[in-house]
Amino acid sequence: MSQYDHKRIEKKWQRVWAQQKLYQARDGGRRKKYYALIEFPYPSGDGLHVGHPRPYIGMDVIARKRRMEGYNVLYPIGWDAFGLPTENYALKTGIHPATVTKRNTKNFKRQIQSLGISFDWSREINTTDPAYYRWTQWIFLQFFKHGLAYKKKMPINWCLSCKIGLANEEVVDGKCERCGGETEKREKEQWMLAITKYADRLDKDLDLVDYAERIKVQQRNWIGRSEGLLFTAPVKGTDLTIQTFSAHFEAFYADTFVVIAPDHPRLPELVRGLPQEREVRDFADALTEKRTRTGREATDEPEGIFTGRYIVDPVGNGDLPIWVANFAIADYGTGIVKASAHDERDFAFAKKYGIRLKPVIFPENPEERKRVENLEVCFSDMQNGILAEPPEFSGKRGSDSRSAIADYAVRKGFAERKVSYKLRDWVFSRQRYWGEPIPLIYCQGCGVVPVPEKDLPVKLPTVTNYKPTDTGESPLAAIEKWVNVKCPRCGGAGRRETDTMPNWAGSSWYYLRYTDPDNSKAFAGKRKLAYWCSSKRASDSRYENQMLVEPKVGPVDWYNGGMEHTTLHLLYSRFWHKFLHDQKLVPTPEPYAKRTSHGLILAEGGEKMSKSKGNVVNPDDIVGRFGADSLRVYEMFMGPFEQAIAWSTDSLVGARRFLERVWRLRDKSQITSTKLQTISNTRNSNLQTLLHQTIKKVGEDIECMKFNTAVSTLMILVNALEKETAITPGDYETLLTLLAPFAPHIVEELFSTLGHRTSIHAALWPAFDEELARGEWMTVIVQVNGKTRGSFNAERGLSDEEMRAHAASLPAAGKWIQGKEIKKVIVVKDRLVNIVVSSSPHE
Repeated sequence: MSQYDHKRIEKKWQRVWAQQKLYQARDGGRRKKYYALIEFPYPSGDGLHVGHPRPYIGMDVIARKRRMEGYNVLYPIGWDAFGLPTENYALKTGIHPATVTKRNTKNFKRQIQSLGISFDWSREINTTDPAYYRWTQWIFLQFFKHGLAYKKKMPINWCLSCKIGLANEEVVDGKCERCGGETEKREKEQWMLAITKYADRLDKDLDLVDYAERIKVQQRNWIGRSEGLLFTAPVKGTDLTIQTFSAHFEAFYADTFVVIAPDHPRLPELVRGLPQEREVRDFADALTEKRTRTGREATDEPEGIFTGRYIVDPVGNGDLPIWVANFAIADYGTGIVKASAHDERDFAFAKKYGIRLKPVIFPENPEERKRVENLEVCFSDMQNGILAEPPEFSGKRGSDSRSAIADYAVRKGFAERKVSYKLRDWVFSRQRYWGEPIPLIYCQGCGVVPVPEKDLPVKLPTVTNYKPTDTGESPLAAIEKWVNVKCPRCGGAGRRETDTMPNWAGSSWYYLRYTDPDNSKAFAGKRKLAYWCSSKRASDSRYENQMLVEPKVGPVDWYNGGMEHTTLHLLYSRFWHKFLHDQKLVPTPEPYAKRTSHGLILAEGGEKMSKSKGNVVNPDDIVGRFGADSLRVYEMFMGPFEQAIAWSTDSLVGARRFLERVWRLRDKSQITSTKLQTISNTRNSNLQTLLHQTIKKVGEDIECMKFNTAVSTLMILVNALEKETAITPGDYETLLTLLAPFAPHIVEELFSTLGHRTSIHAALWPAFDEELARGEWMTVIVQVNGKTRGSFNAERGLSDEEMRAHAASLPAAGKWIQGKEIKKVIVVKDRLVNIVVSSSPHE
């Protein structure tokens, strides 16, 4: 047989697939639909590096398997192209953002297509296309009409380098998330979206979806739902009353003081007329200014000042002093908090300023209890502590008494139940050029007027100067011809809103546009939305026993993306979808039935790939040298999909050699009919068992995104097939079918040489015999010099030679072996392989 020529094969089949429109989804029909989605890429100026395709390939494996299970699969692609990265690149190079975007998307598309990803390119979208952002603007207007988009003067985070306002989530430790530059607080009117009105549903509806648990945890932590108690107390010596919120109320008998945020609107009236009024207000202003300057809500060092006021505690703890404290937050809860010995920050604050403390909940250990009683340490584990007060609950554990204590406090008239959230409304304005114009007009007589829907889109004007301004105004404000318009309501003089939307806007609903990308009358047609949100079963009974996922809550059956986007992007997108569902514009309450995430591919030294560090690996080079299929197989085999792992070009050689072995196996399947009958009569029963175990294991591993162990299992099957003098075409085709989602080009070529005229990617996913597939599989640990470097799955009973060979080919272990002498290999049957190497090549 001829040599495996990846360049000829990959170009050939990519051309054939495009001509046949093999991967185009159909809107409707009897087949069950399946919607697979990746986060659409941001086309940066440098193109792809080898880390970018990992999620595309992973989801492609899922999509290809679904097609072979009989599904009508939608696996679309587009470009998230508005926003700071392109604008900053344009400012640096002097090339207009529109030109940069067009060039970058063309390069990205070429690179992605070279990898054989089965995207439906007929549905390609771009957030910078006016035909697309027309509907982004339309959705914003629906928010505005229903009172969920409003303008508010507020302190914003201002990046001194990017010259842009940032949302709180875009500031990390007082620095801009994108450029790493310093930020400061500035007062500015901003457009806001009232996501807080959906806080409860965003939290509760996580129970409806199949998200990885860590993703749900991140969502819930950001929403910050707290069920607590609201205490109302009079301020001693005044006619004032204040309310305090407590989420950890089990120990409310321990409260000994109160803290108020330095920027709380009620602070001035609390201190009015007191001798220390000016001192307190100056101190509070200084704390507020410090917080504004650093962009932080709290600092490690507690700071505060006594206001001179007390509350009369409704619980009976006496008169509690009110202190201004730097860690109190004005817009969380009520901004005024009762404080006790059972909170770390409260404890440190009280110790610093000599405030009385009184613990009422204790650890079970007598020695630790003594330390808590003596106020040597703070005991903050109120759930697992033992209560001393109130007397009715003495001796009971906090976790067992929480609900009863809340009932007790309400019944006694001490407090009322309240739910509070950490989630804040979304700052939606950006004072930049490269974004969607906000479709509103200011009229002196009519106020804020929406642009009529017939006049959408409000196109971003082409300008030569798109530099941000030091004044905080968008560059659009200087384009008088564009800004000055007639009021659409009264015909008088008006001015356009010159702020633009954040790049989160276009990515909040893009998955809906894929269902109907060419619709000029709606963001998506109801009939197509209804189909892609359906859960209609496949009509062919052949697929009923396969592991199929039933969509329950959203059009997207499986959404994979980076962990960095599992909080905010996901939250914003869920918010938009719920709003559209409330308006009866989409048929489901959630956008994504299932969400998973992937780990990064790091540079060879374990650092993040970066052009400035010179450690970026271009996939063009890898595809040219080893082939797209080798890259695909390696990226799925190199380690657990959800974990970060370092790239190794040397280890990629193993993936290439594996495909060459699959290529050579074809010769063993080219046999005469007489010999075929002989083989069929004497087929190796162990091989048949392994074959069915492989079908089962690969199928299950793909569903769990254990792509590395799926490839490992295929390698074990290839090892076994190589030992046979000849193999049946049927067994060989089974191997090719299982490998097809991972290495689509080579298997298509081999399948065609076996006489097939239809694509292997339209073939049926193989079924397995339950009896034959009952063998036991083990996880084998691979060590190098006694340290664990990886693992692989294998059937029990693998020979020592097979275990050694497989361990040595593992990419995770390869970099620790490369260039070193292997002194010995220790094999523990079915459990472990320890490769002992010299510490250096010269040892």
